[in-house]
Order: sequence, then C-alpha cells, then structure tokens
Amino acid sequence: MQNMNVREHEGVTMSTSMVRRKVIAAASTLTIGALALSGCGASNSGNGESGSSDTGSDNVNTKWADCTPGAGSKDTTSMKTDDDNKITIGAFNGWDESFATAGIIKNVLEKDGYKVAIKGFDAGPGYAGLVAGDIDLITDGWLPLTHADYVKRYGDKMENLGCWYDNAKLTIAVNKDSKAKTIGDLKSMGDEYGNTLYGIEAGAGLTKATKDSAIPKYGLKNINFKISSTPAMLAQLKKSTDAGQDIAVTLWRPHWAYGAFPIRDLKDPKNALGDAEVIYSFARPGFEKDFPKAAQLIRNMAFDDKTLSDLEDTMFSADKYGGKNQEKAVAEWTSHNKAWVDKLKSGELAES
Repeated sequence: MQNMNVREHEGVTMSTSMVRRKVIAAASTLTIGALALSGCGASNSGNGESGSSDTGSDNVNTKWADCTPGAGSKDTTSMKTDDDNKITIGAFNGWDESFATAGIIKNVLEKDGYKVAIKGFDAGPGYAGLVAGDIDLITDGWLPLTHADYVKRYGDKMENLGCWYDNAKLTIAVNKDSKAKTIGDLKSMGDEYGNTLYGIEAGAGLTKATKDSAIPKYGLKNINFKISSTPAMLAQLKKSTDAGQDIAVTLWRPHWAYGAFPIRDLKDPKNALGDAEVIYSFARPGFEKDFPKAAQLIRNMAFDDKTLSDLEDTMFSADKYGGKNQEKAVAEWTSHNKAWVDKLKSGELAES
C-alpha cells in the first residue's frame, strides 16, 4: 500500500484547521447543512485531508492493510444478552460511514434490549476518549495510513474488533453509460466530457493528488480541472446525470453518491490516486469481556460498496433524510434489508 491517505487525519495534538501534510484524502470541512444547501445531498465525510506522518505506515504493522471484513464472524443469535446493556459509540463528526455503522449497531442492539448512545467527536478526542473509557466503541479506524499515528499511540490500549470495509480510496468517477474505462481514456475521449473534470475544494488532498499525480501521469493536458467545492461538484453530478450527459468528477469511497447517482469509477492502472485503506472497529479496554455478544456482533459486520452506499444514500442524500432523523433513516433501511441484518446477526456477511 502506498504512502497515501484517503481520509482526513486529525493528529493527536493537531487542530482540524492546521495545514495537512499528505496528498491523498479529499478534504471537505462542510457540514451536513452546507451540503444540503447544494440541493444535492448531505454531508460526506470521507473527503478528509490527510495529516499522518510520512512514516505512518511504518509505525503501524503492515498487517493492518490485509484484514478481511467480517473475519472472526460467529453466530450471535443464540448468545445471551450481555448483563450490562448500556453502550456508548463514538462517531467522527462529518464522516458519514461513522454514523451509518454506529446507527446500524444501535438499531440491532436496541432490538435486543440494549441502550445505545451515539456521540459525535473529532477523531483525536474520539480515540483519546476510547482509551480513557469514556466511549465504549468507535467504528471508523482507517488503516494502515490515515489513523496510523493514533494506533501507534493507543494501539496497545484498544481492543481490535476487526475490519468491516476494505475499499476506502480516492477515485475519478463518470456516469455509468459513458465510454471511458480508465483515467487515461480522458486524454482521447475528453471532448465527450466537455474536456472538464469537476473537482472539490482547492485545499483538499484529493485535489492535490489529482493535480499533481493523476493529471500528469495520464497526460491530461486537454482537461480543464474545475476546482470548486464538494457541494458544487455534487450539484453538477446531479445535473448532468439527470440530463443524461457525460460527466467526470473527483470522488472517494465510501460515499453516498454511489447509491444516489448512476456512476462508476475509472480504472487507475498507474495507481496515481493510491491504494485502498481498510476500516476497523476499536473498543475500549475490557469491552469484549464486558459485552461478549455486542463485541461479536461488531466483529460480524462487513460491508460491500453497494450496501454501504445504499445505506448512506438513505441517511444522507437530500432527496431522502438529508442527514436528519438518522435513527428513523436506519430503521427504514433495515426494514428493507432484513436479510442483511439477519446475516449480520448470524455471522454470514463475510461469506456473502
């Protein structure tokens, strides 16, 4: 895995406003409300700019890159409900998949008699609160790069409950019915996309990676890289796909846009935007002993791109819940995806 991050990293002693040092993780500091104003949907998240050290991947064993989502799954349906039934989950502010996965766990556990609270944190305070025991669980640990510094500092004090997603990465996406297959195709097929690539914020890691790596590596001198904002990019994506017009945008996974719009990623054979990261769940010290059933349920969690984008689309896109009434949104999604929930409880998602 290359030394490239996918998400925003808030260093343990850094504020979120500081200049980020690495290039790969796209950066939007916009809130859910700001994205809703774009007329295109709610917050995302996963466009955070990175800030982990250049040696971050060396500080964390490379095993973090090789996790299989749902590994260690077991059937929880016959397990006894834990004696202590109160659990607090920390979700990272502005990171949609944090609230999506926390919401799923809350929904399933509360149907089994637990009382679950979800509290928002920035990543640094979230990890610190976890090892201090103020939070029981976080579900959004990005490795081996984005959160390498946190794992280096806190790893021996956290319980690793496995990973649930292994395709967290930067992309250039196009409408599904367009002709380009690789990023390099934009060199010869650019006119079909108006010779334009729609980007996000100028200071975003994704923008820098596109400008400094993808464009020169693929020789895209013919392309006008239109740098603007995440809401503007999403608004243009909605406008073009609604009109049946070809469009190319910078994007990242996981993102609800993959569920909301008919789009697909261009292949990146030169690896200009870097490799994917893996997302883990971590618990406070002693959590698995105190909550063996809940811990096993979390180990059972595994998402593919389609399922995750569909869940996030339901929760965060403007034409659905727009980031509001998240419990209701999750309840609606689970009501339409009972087979997935059943597999989560029986430990079969890793086999899907």
